[in-house]
Amino acid sequence: MENGRKDARYGRIYAQIAELVTPVTSPIARMATITALLHHKIDYYFWTGFYLLQADQLTVGPYQGPLACLKLKKDTGVCWAGVNGMQTVIVGDVEKFPGHIACSSASKSEIVVPLVKDKKVVGVLDVDSKALHSFDMTDAHWLEKIVQLVYA
Repeated sequence: MENGRKDARYGRIYAQIAELVTPVTSPIARMATITALLHHKIDYYFWTGFYLLQADQLTVGPYQGPLACLKLKKDTGVCWAGVNGMQTVIVGDVEKFPGHIACSSASKSEIVVPLVKDKKVVGVLDVDSKALHSFDMTDAHWLEKIVQLVYA
């Protein structure tokens, strides 16, 4: 999808998510709504969900898509890179990412956006695609804004 169209689509999705989650105070309900809406509105999303940092482990939270890994090995893979680096990570080809955790062999590219509360990373939004190089800075920009709605 060309970046102008992608940007406009994300803008519409952001507005819809903001309207839906604002009346609800539960972070889990907000995460569930965010994952469902993103997963069904963006056609190149294959797996969309949150991993939450609990007792120094990343454990699966609300998600859409095929069965997920329940826990992710500490300091391994793209999700932990997002946690440890405290920044968004875009991987064009997951097979080339050192320590990639393959919850599904169908995943080819990935973006991970840290979920921050009180200036601490408490989890990540993880999105996988079946196509190589699906994600770019437009995805990063909008997903970072969307993730901020969890604790807004």
